[in-house]
Amino acid sequence: MNNSFAVFNPCGIEISYDLLVVALRCQDHDQPLREFPNTPSGHQSVLRFLERAAGPVRVCMESTGLYGLDLALTLHQAGVAVMVANPRAVRSFAQALLERSKNDQLDAGVLREFAARMPFQPWRPPSAAALKLVAVARRLEALTEMMAAEKNRRHAASLSQALPVLIRRDVERSIQTQQRAIHRLTLAAQEFVLADPELARRYELLLSIPGFGATSALHTLAELTLLPAGMDVRQWVAYAGLDPRSYTSGTSVQKKVRISKAGNKHLRRALYMPALVAIVRQPHLRAFYEHLLARGKTKMQALVAAMRKLLHAIYGMFKHDQLFEGQKVYALSATAPAQANCVLEVA
Repeated sequence: MNNSFAVFNPCGIEISYDLLVVALRCQDHDQPLREFPNTPSGHQSVLRFLERAAGPVRVCMESTGLYGLDLALTLHQAGVAVMVANPRAVRSFAQALLERSKNDQLDAGVLREFAARMPFQPWRPPSAAALKLVAVARRLEALTEMMAAEKNRRHAASLSQALPVLIRRDVERSIQTQQRAIHRLTLAAQEFVLADPELARRYELLLSIPGFGATSALHTLAELTLLPAGMDVRQWVAYAGLDPRSYTSGTSVQKKVRISKAGNKHLRRALYMPALVAIVRQPHLRAFYEHLLARGKTKMQALVAAMRKLLHAIYGMFKHDQLFEGQKVYALSATAPAQANCVLEVA
């Protein structure tokens, strides 16, 4: 092992909804895997286990949403260095290690190697208000998906005479229940935002963008609160998975440039509908979109480019505390061609 990595003990923790698998290396010796319940008491047991290591520990875990959030907070508050790695990056790393099988024990070992060999990026927890907002926004997203599925079932049921009326009524009641829950949670999320001056101002800035409504602004703001301070706009784009991924080999293999998708799918989803509305209602984004179409780009390529433009705009608005100005996004009088790396295709 490189001597530059010998000053700390790498640790990987594989997280599932009920179990934590811990792979620790102490002074270049791999310790037996340990398993702990994914509960508050289990988190404390993990902390005590790591504190018994001879020397400082660096923990790597995957970004698994709310399943690993409490553990990350517990370790961070105790002074343990934590890195929350992108699952796509960890998966590519495992492939480089020629790991063909997958289970919790092997994954914990891969995360330990990731902590030992890859640049360590310390995790910074969001504020308490931001954590509440993220939890509510993710729940709203899940409820919206469930309601869309129920609406599809209602439509299918309306076309079938074979189904009893009981089924149609039950689906209708389910939709109404989800609508009430969405309304209730949306109000709660807005209360969390308004209680925090910084979140309230950023929410106001997002609402100034044509295409953003209350729901899309809440979802976008929630995902952006997870970003560490100090990231530049390129890192924002990479975090959203909207950065380009080229694939070439020699002179004969040159696949189309696509977005990497190695990022936060929730943020991409939150930006999709606002971009779709903005290219219709906002003159500058509409001009940008039509300019790309005129260059022969597909509608989806141009739409994804508009999503990326929106993310750039949001970054500048947050940085300079300014409301949306379309002229700064894309000048209507501009004659220069749009940058090629702005035009990406969804895989």
